[in-house]
Amino acid sequence: MTDKPVLYSYFRSSCSWRVRIALALKGIDYETIPINLVKDGGQQFSEEFQTLNPMKQVPTLKIDGITIGQSLAIVEYLEETRPTPRLLPQDPKKKAIVRMISDLIASGIQPLQNLSVLKQVGQENQLPWAQGAITSGFNALEQILQSTAGKYCVGDEVSMADVCLVPQVANAERFKVDLSHYPTISHINKTLLALEAFQVSHPCRQPDTPAELRA
Repeated sequence: MTDKPVLYSYFRSSCSWRVRIALALKGIDYETIPINLVKDGGQQFSEEFQTLNPMKQVPTLKIDGITIGQSLAIVEYLEETRPTPRLLPQDPKKKAIVRMISDLIASGIQPLQNLSVLKQVGQENQLPWAQGAITSGFNALEQILQSTAGKYCVGDEVSMADVCLVPQVANAERFKVDLSHYPTISHINKTLLALEAFQVSHPCRQPDTPAELRA
């Protein structure tokens, strides 16, 4: 495990942000190779990148001699190989709830409002489409979190669910979703954003963040 992990990432990609948060929480030093999803018609479509990730998506992590795409698969691998601090509870019921919330966001909300889908719906429909997808998911998520949340999504330990939540709330803000309807989501998000791992991994602080969006 001597080679430094390499993360192929785009500053604004919420899936990439999930992995950056997990790497930061676990104190893993890594190198970033930016893949700009907009420039040059989308650098993810280059032949070179397609050999790394046939789905032509970020994030992709090279670590321990393997290449992993899909953010939750990456987080689970990090969890199994570098278990401290843990992002999945030991209790099977709590673990199932963390995975449920993570999947709700990673499969039920984010893909419906990502760049490739928005291109399909046409420029004038993009905002209402994204708002509809996020609102529908957040209506369910708010209800679930009211019964699972402590300080964070599931109790008082940061978990994979929190790693998924914060980037998705940022997407909601970008698409001008009214978050006043989601007090539990908003409160957890605010609490998490105070943590260093969520700050250093933030899209405004990445190597490929444009100057005008840096913080």
